[in-house]
Amino acid sequence: MHMTQTPRIPLRSRVALAAGAGARTASRLLGRGSGGMIGGEVALRLSPTVLADLASRIPSAVITGTNGKSTTTRMVRAALQTRGSVASNTNGDNMTSGVITAFMNTRTASAAALEVDEMHVPSVAAAVRPHVFVYLNLSRDQLDRVGEIGAVERRLREGAAAHPGAVVVANCDDPLIVSAACDNPNVVWVAAGGGWGGDSAAYPRGGRVVREEGSWHLIPSRPGEELPALASRPEPDWWLTDVDLRPEGPRATLNGPDGTAVPLVLALPGRANLGNAAQAVAAAVAMGVDAEAAARAVSGVDEVAGRYSTHDVDGRLARLMLAKNPAGWQEAMTMIDPRVDQVVIAVNGQVPDGQDLSWLWDVDFAALDAQGRRVVACGERGADLAVRLEYAGIHCQLAPLPMDALALCRPGKVEMLLNYTAMRDFKTVLGEKGARR
Repeated sequence: MHMTQTPRIPLRSRVALAAGAGARTASRLLGRGSGGMIGGEVALRLSPTVLADLASRIPSAVITGTNGKSTTTRMVRAALQTRGSVASNTNGDNMTSGVITAFMNTRTASAAALEVDEMHVPSVAAAVRPHVFVYLNLSRDQLDRVGEIGAVERRLREGAAAHPGAVVVANCDDPLIVSAACDNPNVVWVAAGGGWGGDSAAYPRGGRVVREEGSWHLIPSRPGEELPALASRPEPDWWLTDVDLRPEGPRATLNGPDGTAVPLVLALPGRANLGNAAQAVAAAVAMGVDAEAAARAVSGVDEVAGRYSTHDVDGRLARLMLAKNPAGWQEAMTMIDPRVDQVVIAVNGQVPDGQDLSWLWDVDFAALDAQGRRVVACGERGADLAVRLEYAGIHCQLAPLPMDALALCRPGKVEMLLNYTAMRDFKTVLGEKGARR
């Protein structure tokens, strides 16, 4: 029997990996971070082909989209781990250097689940040559860094088009994702939901999007305009039924090809995470995992890099949730347990968050308006947030930092919605304080 040998990594890349490992260790010892980016950056500078050399050995899934990347990547990783070790960038280091570090951390992996920033999909995919793309959703996010949404759609379209042999697991409820994926010959359509439609009123290939009864179709945006060949929502290959959005965790039946029907009983909150789970299972099945095993593994995910985790801070049981753009905020507010009457919201405006926070005025904060609920705004841009909440008719208190805001709450459950750097910094404080989970 012919045995396929694992390709040997070239000497230059082996030296680069050793240097990257040293940089990563130094970063940790000096307290500069986890080393998730610097290790890969050093390796890449020393060997431009290091990512391709590492990734050539194993099948990979590239997961991308505006919201849900980290969660879906964690779910895909859990499903793939039913068959062996998995390389994955678990801390959200989703640019090229972070992907390199993911492979460096698990050199004996049999598969990879890779979270990739939308704008880096073509370059990462060129090196990794993924077996599967997972395209989640597209909406406005960090306009001052990324740019308008049409440019992002074109990047995803470019990334998938360069790999016609890959399977594209795509959300058919999002017209922008449909446009990015529909040219590929191997698309698996998943009805993952499209809760935010404000950025997909116009279809990138021509026409205007009309939504009705859980579906969408295109109409001409001007007289005589010719519509594209795919002018309506594709029929899904995977879809959810029996959806039950319980505060303790949603559940549903995931239906798929050939009569597949598997239960999803999630530990993570919200309708959006059911959609993430559906795409994670579909991706895992495309990589050879049994659907039932994948659904069980996905259902067992209970936190993602600290998100959705609960911490006891002086008797205040704080559950952390990330929200970073209009679509993410809308979904996060649906995840608030209606039985909890204390909510802390933290907003920073650093470069990773996007420094332009005008989008706060596009968020509908009505879900926070509950009789007797205490709302505390905080963070570097807490005053901007407090003004926005007051205009929405939601009276709030104002505190400098999340820990100060938490101190204003009485002992008991507290829901905390934080944007990116607010979450990062608060987790650091929790670690220093030694808060129990």
